[in-house]
Amino acid sequence: MADTATGETVTGGNRRKALAGFAHQMGKNPLGILGAALVILMVASAVFAHLITPYDPTRIMVGPRLAPPSLEFLMGTDQLGRDVFSRVVMGGQVALLVSLAALGTALSVGLVLGLIAGFGPQWLDNALLLFFNTIRSFPVIIFALAVVTLLGPSLASVIFVVAVTTVPIYARVVRTQTHALRNSEFITAEQAMGAGTIRILGIHILPNVIGPLLILVSMDVPLVITLEAGLSFLGMGVRPPTPSWGTILNDGYGHINQSIWPVISGGVPIVLTTLGFTFLGEALRDIFDPKLRKDL
Repeated sequence: MADTATGETVTGGNRRKALAGFAHQMGKNPLGILGAALVILMVASAVFAHLITPYDPTRIMVGPRLAPPSLEFLMGTDQLGRDVFSRVVMGGQVALLVSLAALGTALSVGLVLGLIAGFGPQWLDNALLLFFNTIRSFPVIIFALAVVTLLGPSLASVIFVVAVTTVPIYARVVRTQTHALRNSEFITAEQAMGAGTIRILGIHILPNVIGPLLILVSMDVPLVITLEAGLSFLGMGVRPPTPSWGTILNDGYGHINQSIWPVISGGVPIVLTTLGFTFLGEALRDIFDPKLRKDL
């Protein structure tokens, strides 16, 4: 019992020390703090969107259309009299859903394929590498337009496009990291002791490749949001009346001569989200990459 308690105390102490070190490193990066604040604000507003929105974002109200911001309508109204603030908040929920679903799928599939390519036989590595290069040879926008044309514009089509085009990126990163680790001394020692492939991949290689991958995912979130907004702006993403930052921009652009506020309201969240995830990803890279730490 004493040994167990001592082990738990040591483990808890190590975790607290690691968290304290992480907080210390993050505190030295003002842009990282700003990025984390913007990301938390975006995620919180998306999660609690139904509690924040004062009006139904799809409700066409009788009243001033293309009205400027006011106490009643914080970001004004669009050409149909809908509250732009409510639509922007709910649009953040759509952007977060697309990012989580698409990047989560791409991360899972890319991680498995990358481990197989990096630790498998040479012929399988070459076949998977050819597969990755083939997918990446298609321009993302052209591929997206082709898929949307075949499957129809919808949220599922956007998620599918992002997931398929992102899998090769993550798989190649994992493959490279796995190749660098497979001939390491500790891997050779494990194999000599009779450890199986699954144990080596799950216990020794996976923890070493997941960190850089998560940093890459955090920096890919704004790319996914921009792609979704672009497709929705072109009418090939989320279909009206579902609110999306892209559809808000499209509606505002069509009436920009009467009011510029819908365009500003739809564009500012994209800019802030991009800055937030970019700053946060750069800060995480500086913290987890010893070569970039400022105190070394």
